[in-house]
Parts: sequence; structure tokens; C-alpha cells
Amino acid sequence: MIASPPPPSLRNLKNACCFSPFILGSSYHHRVISVQSQRTWRPVMFLNQKPTVKDGVLSINGRDALAGVPDNVVVTPWTDSSAFLGATSAHSTSRHVFKLGVIQDARFLCLFRFKIFWMIPRVGNSGSDIPAETQMLLLEAKEETTYIVFLPVLNGEFRSSLQGNSANELEFCVESGDPAIVASESLNAVFVNCGNNPFDLMTESMKILEKYTGTFTIREQKQMPGMLDWFGWCTWDAFYHEVNPQGIKDGIKSLTKGGTPPRFLIIDDGWQDTTNEFRKEGEPIVEGSEFGGRLVSIKENRKFKKTENEAPSEAPTDLKEFVSDIKKSFGLKYVYVWHALLGYWGGLHPDAPGTKKYNPELKFPVQSPGNLANMRDLSMDCMEKYGVGMIDPTKVSEFYDDLHKYLVSQEVDGVKVDVQNILETLATGLGGRVSLTRHFQEALEKSVAANFKDNSIICCMGHSTDSIYNSKTSAITRASDDYYPKNAKTQSLHIAAVAYNSIFFGEFVVPDWDMFYSRHYAAEFHAAARAVGGCGVYVSDKPGQHDFKILKGLVLPDGSVLRAKYPGRPSRDCLFSDPVMDGESLLKIWNLNKYSGVIGVFNCQGAGSWPCLDSSILNDTNVELSGKVSPADIELFQEVCGESWTGDCAVFSFQEGSLSRLPKQRSFPVTLETLQCDVFTISPIKVYNKTIRFAPLGLIEMYNSGGAVKAMEFSKDRMRIKGRGPGRFGAYSSQKPKSCLVNSREVGFNFRSEDNLLTTIIPHEANSWDISIGY
Repeated sequence: MIASPPPPSLRNLKNACCFSPFILGSSYHHRVISVQSQRTWRPVMFLNQKPTVKDGVLSINGRDALAGVPDNVVVTPWTDSSAFLGATSAHSTSRHVFKLGVIQDARFLCLFRFKIFWMIPRVGNSGSDIPAETQMLLLEAKEETTYIVFLPVLNGEFRSSLQGNSANELEFCVESGDPAIVASESLNAVFVNCGNNPFDLMTESMKILEKYTGTFTIREQKQMPGMLDWFGWCTWDAFYHEVNPQGIKDGIKSLTKGGTPPRFLIIDDGWQDTTNEFRKEGEPIVEGSEFGGRLVSIKENRKFKKTENEAPSEAPTDLKEFVSDIKKSFGLKYVYVWHALLGYWGGLHPDAPGTKKYNPELKFPVQSPGNLANMRDLSMDCMEKYGVGMIDPTKVSEFYDDLHKYLVSQEVDGVKVDVQNILETLATGLGGRVSLTRHFQEALEKSVAANFKDNSIICCMGHSTDSIYNSKTSAITRASDDYYPKNAKTQSLHIAAVAYNSIFFGEFVVPDWDMFYSRHYAAEFHAAARAVGGCGVYVSDKPGQHDFKILKGLVLPDGSVLRAKYPGRPSRDCLFSDPVMDGESLLKIWNLNKYSGVIGVFNCQGAGSWPCLDSSILNDTNVELSGKVSPADIELFQEVCGESWTGDCAVFSFQEGSLSRLPKQRSFPVTLETLQCDVFTISPIKVYNKTIRFAPLGLIEMYNSGGAVKAMEFSKDRMRIKGRGPGRFGAYSSQKPKSCLVNSREVGFNFRSEDNLLTTIIPHEANSWDISIGY
């Protein structure tokens, strides 16, 4: 069934209570860029064939996407390569499951919520492999280098997701989260688009949806918080709920003393004024009972302030005194604190004097069948058991404004807001999950903008599209389940999950890779991933428990980091492979700097298995794997090449310290054992003065060495490179230079004739530098 474009809503909608209408319209800028295929670069090419269904086959841009399409499926062509899919039913209800058609013998990657708060990837080749709560499906069409993406979206008051069935049929589920909000059809539930570059396809699709919905903003239009470019420390894995002022001072002091000063701090869960009726003093602690705690005021607890008539203690006068002290003493630029979307895990206490003004009501969450089809979450189960003190939606703007105004008065610079998906379970009688989430999201972002500078918010536990497609200004979102330092089976999963999730999240936000321990058997694995991730870098080391060799590969002496340009994502040849469980694939994560590309290679095999997937793969085994790496693995590489590019690249291995020269379409072998990794800086070799071939590598003792290079020019037989950070600078040079100056002072240099590696030392006191190399 083909339909003319309908309005973006559901017909026959019975809405008892709605907080915000569906909004249309926003600015939209179309961009077409050159892209590469697997080993060559070529421009995007589109056929002018509108999506259609013929003989039960859905074709997108001339490519077959689905077979056996039912008669009740509605296709609304949008552009030549895209359409909205929907379906009709004979009855009205708050939750529908519609069949779309058959997927068989086609490789795909999907991202699904394996738990209510978190997504992970899965690959497969038929509809039955697609789990419930899939929020992105990328299909490789049978024609080479053609990709089709399915994106379930928000349609009026209903939220969509994808799933497969045992007949290999792709289905979509639409649900309002409120039995009072029902519909008989959903015409614009799934957006589908086609293209020959998967990354450009995602970007183009999100720009279309941004304009169509008007409810979210893409990443490149958002203000980036300044903390992204500074090294940070989070208190969570260092102290958990036992965080305290002296412990925080000890942690900052030990990191600073070792030469990697944090400039960004997150005071995580444990600072707030809460009560917990499910934990009795002197009684054994029941697992999960911490999730029954409720907020009793917006202020700090007794660990962070002195109270009247209190015996002498080490507690500061108040949070303001403490924050001001650590900023002054340690040069901190940003201090964030943690809070949940509803204040705390169990929400607000209904009867506490400090929270009664927000009219909290004890409600018991109800999860959707889609969430329950995968893996249960302990925190969610406990909140179902203990209930949540739900803030009155008419009071939520006042709550956020009061809380954030108070924090600003205490010298706090921003917030990490957790437990964001909770609203979908509390939407009954409150307008449904989509409207309720939008209402809270708007209130939260408005308060952050009004009270904090610099768009200072990190979102967390918000992997549902209810939240994602309602994100107007929030620019950072945690992209995976937690980092678990004590769980050996999640180290490799964490890296792979963030990389694949970033294909989706990277269009909306800077994906946050979470904290990690620098002194840990998998520390370098995590460090290298964050170096190529284009993300903020922060650890959660216990005071005094640091590996400064690893940290100094990430952090400059002034506390800044060399952040890459884009969200780090898997290379194109990894998209439909399983780098965790197939026993043969390495994971490659690409990114760009201003003058070079960077690619991290990781062996994630043999160290764990994906949740919700039966497997006979042996874990806890050392699997040595070999693979190939090429400059062609780096998307958008032409951004750093320029017309003088010879087509050859300088390739530098961080682990080996080796330099090689490689044509752009050639590859080189890499062999790694389980939890081993390497980072390769790949810099295009350019020709100057007809005879000199040169390529900057940057600070080669840093994981992302090329991130240090900020400017280059060649004039009168001299190459000038500007950048930042002390250390060992390296470059490819076809000739041995005659001289080298750093900040106008002549310095020595080394030239390795066997591989043309030129190096010089930038002194420790030089936070920025201007290197002049004479030939």
C-alpha cells in the first residue's frame, strides 16, 4: 500500500492527557561529500527510483529490502532513496506489533536494548536474528556497496522498535506506554533510507529526521562542553557510595603528583541527602536495596557539610567551601555532580519537608513486553519492587531549576544525569511515554541552559529512542553499560559495544565511553579505545592506584587531552562481523585529526560473550588473530589529504614504534592476542618543492599522536608545524633535514634513514610549539 505523505501523527488517537504536542519544523542543511568504498574513494551516487512495493517486495532506490510485505503495510516515499513505513489495524490499542516483510540471506547489524537502559550490537543474516527492542537496523543489500537503514522513530504519542520472528519476518512494535492512549494505525513508524556509504547514510538519515520531527538536534549543531578536552576523574569506582571530601582530595592529589592532573571531576552517587527505609542499621544489606533510596532535599549530605551541634569533624562547612577549595588547590576547571532524572534512584521522598513542594507520588514502574523479552536489570527490578517517588510533571521544571540553581551557588559547573529511561515505565495516566519523556527532557535542558555555562550535562542510562529523539541540546551521552573493573568478561564487550553504538549515537551526541582504571590488566585496551573514540577521557582510579605510563599516553602535563575529530566507529569491513564472538575478526575503530587519520585495532575475542546470545565459544582463552589494516579503513580520509597528496601514507605503530610507507589502497598485517591492541597514525605524505616528501605524525609517545598537530605550512625550504604538548615529535621525511628549530631555538634531531623517521624532543615547559625544519 502506497500513501501520499500524511501528517506525522497517528490517526484515531484518543489522548487523555498530553504534556507537549508533536512539533514540526527546524533548519536543515544538505551536505554531499566524497566517500570511499572498501578500498577506493568515489563520490556518492544515487538512483532516482522512489521506494515502492511491487509483488510484495519493498524496493528502496532500486534495491530489494523486504519480501512478503503484507497488504496492511503503508509506504510513504520521502526522498528518492527514503520512505516512511507504517501499518494499519482493525482495532485500537496502546501497543501494536505489525509485520513488515521477510529478511533472509542478507547480512545486517542491529543495535538493540538488551536491558532497559542499555544497547548492544548484534549481527546476523535473517529476520529471526533480530531481537526485540532493536532501535537501528543496517542491512547490506545484495548489490555490493549498497546499504539500507531502518530507523524506528517516534510517531505522535507512540514509540516504535523493531524485532524479528521465527518466520524471518521483520516486525515493528508501536506502543504509547499508557493504556488510555490508543490508535488503530501508525503510518510513519519506521524511516528507511538507502545509500552506498553507511556512515554518510546515517548522517543523511538523521538530517532528514531532524527536519521532519523538529524534536531533536544532530551533534554537529550542538554546543560541546569544554570538559571534553580535559582529563577527568570520576569518584564512582574509586569509592562507590562511600565518596567523601578527603578521598576526593587524595585522588586528585595523587594524579596531579604523577604528572597527569585532572581538570575535570565528577562527584558521583553518594553526595546527596537521601534516606532509605529498606536498609536498616545493624541488619544485613539486601542486594539492590540501594535502589530504594529517595531524595529528601536538594542539598548535600553530612559528609559534605557540617551541621549544628555536631562534634568536630573533617567535613567542610558546606559543598561550596569544598568545591572552591579543590578548584583553587588543584586547578580544577570543571566540577560536575551526579543526580538521577527523578532526583535519586527511588525518586523523591513523598513526605520529606525538602521535597514535598514537588508533589512526589509513589508509583510502581511497569516495563514493556519488549524490555522483558531480553535481559532484566537489577536496578529496574528493585525500583519495581520498592517504587519510585515520581515528581509531579507540572513541578518538574521547578525541581530542576531549584536543584541546579543551588548547585551553581555551590560552585558546581554541571551535572551527570542518570536513570533517564525510567519515565517509560511510569507513563500510565501521565500522557504516555513519548510526551512524558519530552516534557521532562525539555525541562531538564532548559534548566541546564539557564543555570550552567557551557551546556554542562552528561546524560546516562538513556538509550531509549524516547530520550534520544527528544534531545535538543544535550551533547554527551554514555554509549554503553557501565565499565565493570571486577568483571573479566565485560572488558572487550565494553569497547565493542561503544564502537558499534556510536554509529547511531554519534549522529546525536559525543558518545561517552565511561571511566576506567589505569592500573588494571585491560587498562591499555581501554586507554587506546578512548584515544581513538573522539570522547572525553576520565578514569576512576583509587587514590594512589595509577599507571602513569598509560595515563601519559592520553594526558598532557597541563591536563589536556588530544581528542580526535569524530565519534570513533568501526571500519566498514567490521560492520557485519562479530569482533567479540566469531573467533576470527579484529575490531578496527577509525577517526580523524586535522592532518592525519588514526585507527585503533583491538582483539576482543576470547574474553567474553554477548548477553542474550547462546554461544559455544570458549571464554577466558587467549586467541591470537591476524587481520589487515589499510588507509582505506579510515572514512573521510580525503579531508586531510589535499591536492598535493601523492597517494602514499606514512603509517606509525604506537606499540612497535615503527614507521612504514604505504600506498593508500594497500594493506598491512596486524597480529594481536586477546585484549591486545595497537593504534596506527596514518598521515598522507605530501610533496613540497617537488623533491621533499613529508608527513607529520605528532607526539609519537601519545596514543593519538596526530591530535597534537594544529597547523602546517611550507615556505622557502622550511617546513613549519605548530602544535601543543611536550614530548617526542615525529614525522616522515624523505630527506634528512639540515636544521630544526623549536620555538625559534635550534635543537638536535634524529633521522632514521631505514624508515625515514624524523624525531625531535619538545621541552617539558612548552605547552605549545612551532617547529621549523630546514632542508
